[in-house]
Amino acid sequence: MTAPPAAPLGAFAAVWFAYFAAIGLFNPYAPLWFKDLGFSTLAIGAIASMQSWTRVVAPYAWGWLGDRHGRRADGVRWAAAAALAASVGLWLWPGATAVTVFTLLLFLANGGVVPLSEAALAQHLQRGGEMDFARYGRVRLWGSLGFVVAVCVAGLVLDSAGIRAFPILVMVGFAALWLMALRLPRGAEVSAGHHTGPSIWSILKRPAVAWFFTGVFFTVLGHTALYAFLSLYLDELGYGKGVVGGAWAVAVAVEIMFFWAQGRIFGWLTPLACLQLAALLAALRFGLTAAFGGVLLVLLATQLLHAVTFAAQHAACIALVHRWFPGTLRGRGQALYSTLGYGCSGVLGGVAGGWLGSHHGFAAVFWAASAASMLGACAIWCSRVDDKSTITA
Repeated sequence: MTAPPAAPLGAFAAVWFAYFAAIGLFNPYAPLWFKDLGFSTLAIGAIASMQSWTRVVAPYAWGWLGDRHGRRADGVRWAAAAALAASVGLWLWPGATAVTVFTLLLFLANGGVVPLSEAALAQHLQRGGEMDFARYGRVRLWGSLGFVVAVCVAGLVLDSAGIRAFPILVMVGFAALWLMALRLPRGAEVSAGHHTGPSIWSILKRPAVAWFFTGVFFTVLGHTALYAFLSLYLDELGYGKGVVGGAWAVAVAVEIMFFWAQGRIFGWLTPLACLQLAALLAALRFGLTAAFGGVLLVLLATQLLHAVTFAAQHAACIALVHRWFPGTLRGRGQALYSTLGYGCSGVLGGVAGGWLGSHHGFAAVFWAASAASMLGACAIWCSRVDDKSTITA
């Protein structure tokens, strides 16, 4: 099979860069803007938690829409336009009620970009019915680059112009996402309404698929400790902001390196084997963080494992969703991955981690994350046992 043309893949890379750049603008700095507006800590936490809550419903709704009409790239454009409109509302009406409503609308719109983009991109990366891992990694790494660039640039701009410039930066970020979405290849990626294969529920009832989603849930649940509480934990241990930022930079750097080289790596391991390895290493990573987080060299070593525990895990999940949810089911399959893997786990991890951290300290959060990752490894092992066919990249 000939390689996919470079132009469509370049358009998807631009969308990933712009999407994660917009996330890099919003997630790190929105709490500071909310605080400047006079919101209480409780209100800030409640608004921030809406991102996880919307991931429970929004991705599947967008995925169903894309599968129903067979126009996933158009769905990305609609979602990006809705997110841009919500960001304009944040700028025009900075009152407490309006900010809450427009942030909710922003998260609901944003929830469609990833599953629809992943499903549309997968259609361009088929090679003998399987994912072309090398090209997927070369596209996906632009998302990580976009996040890093946006975090750094926004920090410099906000230091100079003040936090009141935040909503303007957010508008610029989502305007860029919408413009990049307009460049996606037009036309239906699938024939809407002509799916004659198994239903999505019959696929979900397959033991291998059910165990897969269970494993993803627990592995990502463990990573909630990383995303929500690592900076707070390192601050509690006495690290300065430079070390905290450096620890995150190491994780993102190895993530980018993995996406660049993943085509070769997946020639050695099947996706399910890769998932089990990622879960086991996640258990090790979070256990070491809990026990020896105060030792800088150990901390940096655990951050290097991000290349496997996140990047390899994500790529393997995309490959398995591509395999198990073909054709007109692919958008909903990607949405279920977002919902079950990140939405439900994010809600539970945020609430449970907050309780554990406040009552028993942040080390307890990472011990719990290690245990959750071990449960994920066990579930993936069950998926491998029940899976009757062999996947090779």
